[in-house]
Amino acid sequence: MPKISKVAPLQATINIEALNLVAESASAMVQRVRSSMLAPQSRKSPPVFNSAQLAELTGLDLSQVQYQAKRGLLPAGDKEGTTRREWSLAEARKWVQTIKHDHMRDANLSSGVTITVANFKGGVTKTTTAAALAQGLALRGHKVLVIDTDPQGSLTTLFGVLPDTEVDENDTILPLCAGAETSILSSVRSTYFDGIDLVPAAPVLFNAEFLLPARQKEERDFAFWRVLDAGLEEARSIYDVIVIDTPPSLSYITINGLIAADGIVMPLPPNALDFASSAQFWNLFTEVCGDLFKARQDSKSYFFVDVVLARVDKSDAISTAVREWIIGAYGSKVLPIEIPKTSVAATASAEFGTVYDMNASSIQAKTLKRARDAYDQLVDHIEMQVAGIWNADVQAAVTLKAKSGGK
Repeated sequence: MPKISKVAPLQATINIEALNLVAESASAMVQRVRSSMLAPQSRKSPPVFNSAQLAELTGLDLSQVQYQAKRGLLPAGDKEGTTRREWSLAEARKWVQTIKHDHMRDANLSSGVTITVANFKGGVTKTTTAAALAQGLALRGHKVLVIDTDPQGSLTTLFGVLPDTEVDENDTILPLCAGAETSILSSVRSTYFDGIDLVPAAPVLFNAEFLLPARQKEERDFAFWRVLDAGLEEARSIYDVIVIDTPPSLSYITINGLIAADGIVMPLPPNALDFASSAQFWNLFTEVCGDLFKARQDSKSYFFVDVVLARVDKSDAISTAVREWIIGAYGSKVLPIEIPKTSVAATASAEFGTVYDMNASSIQAKTLKRARDAYDQLVDHIEMQVAGIWNADVQAAVTLKAKSGGK
């Protein structure tokens, strides 16, 4: 390495205009990639199911699937001129809802459950976890609303919508933040994945970080942290589960997402920096909420807070050590389910999807199954927690009815 005196002096020549050219070039490339991989009609398509996959979804054995298909009370599956039956996602969900009817929410007795996926840092599989959780719950027959509150629109992209060209401010949560709407329903759109609706995000959503504090200053009794929570009231009667993906920061939007939640899921890779950042996240969140609630005599309680170890490489000795730190810090909140770091998950992410989007014909079925197993276990665990919240609603309704003399 040459002495400092012999190094050519640098000049500060990269101004904002130059950075703007870089931004335009990067945006153009992202647009080309998204357009080629995410054309909603031609590239993002829902999965289809053969008899074995339908049996796995419903818990039936193959002979029972064949029997039910022949009875004609459930979708029989498209044979396409062969003896092999194939079911669309919508048909498969109909089977699940019928066979597992006792796993479904009674909309007359229970409200939909809101789950917020949050982390202070990017790159921790937060958005992938939110998308996979929504897809897994939809595959179990539930009606799911996903809300992207991150202006980067990554969750929106995973559902085949281009944030830069197919989303305007009225499609996002921005009308709620501005006070132009009181319900989220005006921003809801359907997706390619049957059972999942979407409230998308776009870069314009950054404006919420100015609108909310401005309203807090100007409007008497306004509580910026309750805007999204109030806007979900109607949606909770329509959807079984609402999944919110938040920005990788403790912003006004993130606080709204956390306050609207019944439960929180935090994906956390066993990495020292990610672990330290997670501690900062909770410290800042509780400090901010403590001040807000004290001033307004407000409060908030959660049914569950799940820390999910993600991108786990069991061959990495350092990861193993950090894993123990995380368990020591968060105790029983750390789920006994770990999302492994796999090439299959990386491939799905590169194709703007999750393991639930991948076709078994494009990769070895056993390899894909191993990659999905961890997410299936995660969805099963969270579905059980959701059912517990529904049951609490049912018990409350029964108690209320008893107190009112059965009226």
